[in-house]
Amino acid sequence: MYPKIAAAAAGLLLAGSAWAQTDVPFALDWKFEGPAAPYFVAIDKGYFEEADLSVEISAGSGSLDAIPKVATGAFPVGFADINSLIKFLDQNPDAPVKAAMMIYDKPPFAVIGRKSLGVETPKDLEGKVLGAPPPDGAWAQFPIFAAENDLDTDAITVEPVGFPTREPMLAQGNVAAITGFSFSSYLNLVRLGIEEEDITTLLMADHGVDLYGNAIIVNTEYAAANPEVIEGFLSAVAKGWADAVADPAAAIPSLIERNPAADAALEQRRLELSIAANVATDFTLENGFGPVDADRFASALDQIATIYTFQSMGDMSTYFTDAYLPEGGFALK
Repeated sequence: MYPKIAAAAAGLLLAGSAWAQTDVPFALDWKFEGPAAPYFVAIDKGYFEEADLSVEISAGSGSLDAIPKVATGAFPVGFADINSLIKFLDQNPDAPVKAAMMIYDKPPFAVIGRKSLGVETPKDLEGKVLGAPPPDGAWAQFPIFAAENDLDTDAITVEPVGFPTREPMLAQGNVAAITGFSFSSYLNLVRLGIEEEDITTLLMADHGVDLYGNAIIVNTEYAAANPEVIEGFLSAVAKGWADAVADPAAAIPSLIERNPAADAALEQRRLELSIAANVATDFTLENGFGPVDADRFASALDQIATIYTFQSMGDMSTYFTDAYLPEGGFALK
C-alpha cells in the first residue's frame, strides 16, 4: 500500500513540476544554422528547465519578421538586429518591444573581397566593382562604412545583384567585392572553391562602424509582468553560448537534431566564425556578455542618423534595457 502511495505522490510531484514550467516561445531571426546552436544547447542541457521554462524555438525569415512577432505579443522573446529594431521603434514608438541582451557585440555586416582581385583594405574598393543586393543589411550600412573610411563612392561602381548570385559573381571575378554577412558570405565563397587565403573580410565594426548587431528582444509588457521569466531565459541563453564558445563542435549535434539536412562541418565553421568575430569580442570578454557601452551606443545612433531620418531619435534606454541582466553581464569564459 505504502509503495503505491509513494509512487502516486512522486507522480504528482513530477506532474506539478512540469505544470509549473512556463512556456516561452522564442522567435529566431533566421534558419537553424550554426549560430543558433547555443539556444538548442540550452534546451538539451536543461538550462531553460532549471529556470522552470519550457522553450520552443521557431525559425525566422529575417529581423523584420522577428520584431513584429515580439511587438505584437505573439512571442515574448526573439532574436533580431538592433538597428532594425531602432528604426521599427522610430516608426512605431508605442510598440512594446526592446532589446534586453546583446549577443552580437559586433554585427556581421561586412565587405568581402578577394586579394587576387585587388581588395585587401577599404581604400582598395575605389576603382572596383562592388556587388550589393539592394535589400542587404550590410549594404544598408555601407554609407556609414564609406564615410568612416573616407571612400570616394563615385569611384566605386555598385552592381545590384541578387542574393543567390552574389557570391558566385565574386567567385567568377565579375565583381571584386560584395556586401554581406561575414560568416555567411565567407563560407559560401569557400564552398564555391575560393581559397581562404584569397578572401578578404572587412568587418565594418573593425573599420569605424559603431553599430551593434543582433540582440535578444523582449515584449516589454510581458517582461514587466514576468521579470523572473526573462531573467531565467537570459541566464540560460548565456550558459548555452558559454558552452558553445568553450566547445563549438560539441554544440553542433543539438543543431543537427533540429536540422538534419544541415552540413555539420559547415555549420560548426559558421558558429566558430560568429564566435570569433561577433560574440566573444574583446569588449564582452572584459566587460561581460549581454550589456552594451553607453558611449558607443550613442555613437551608433548618430551614425544611423546619417543614413536614416529619425522622426524622434531617443537615447539608449529607448531601445535597450539591462534591467534583466546581472550587474556586469555574464561570463563567456
